[in-house]
Amino acid sequence: VQLQASGGGLVQAGGSLRLSCAASGRPFSMYGTGWFRQASGKEREFVAAMSRSGESTYYADSVKGRFTISRDNGKDTVYLQMNSLKPEDTAVYYCAATSRNWFPTRALTYAYWGQGTQVTVSS
Repeated sequence: VQLQASGGGLVQAGGSLRLSCAASGRPFSMYGTGWFRQASGKEREFVAAMSRSGESTYYADSVKGRFTISRDNGKDTVYLQMNSLKPEDTAVYYCAATSRNWFPTRALTYAYWGQGTQVTVSS
């Protein structure tokens, strides 16, 4: 599967953005999917994930209550709705997927990655 992330940009603190990750090749419903981010000079970190069935979602404590992961099976697209953005949310955001058994929060368990999309939150 190939993943294409989009939707990043520059936003003021307190604002919102919605990231999209479109899949080509096989439907997202066959994959566990996740969002990760990497700030400049820092390691990649887990943000949010959704199980194949879509019934289970997982969030990093730092984004819980502000970010929401969702999926549109008809469009084979996974979204990350980001509200109440903070300057510390500034990073390159990556979507990822795997059809294998996975640990949602661990980047190494994901087989497929999209290119990153930059999110910059100004104070």
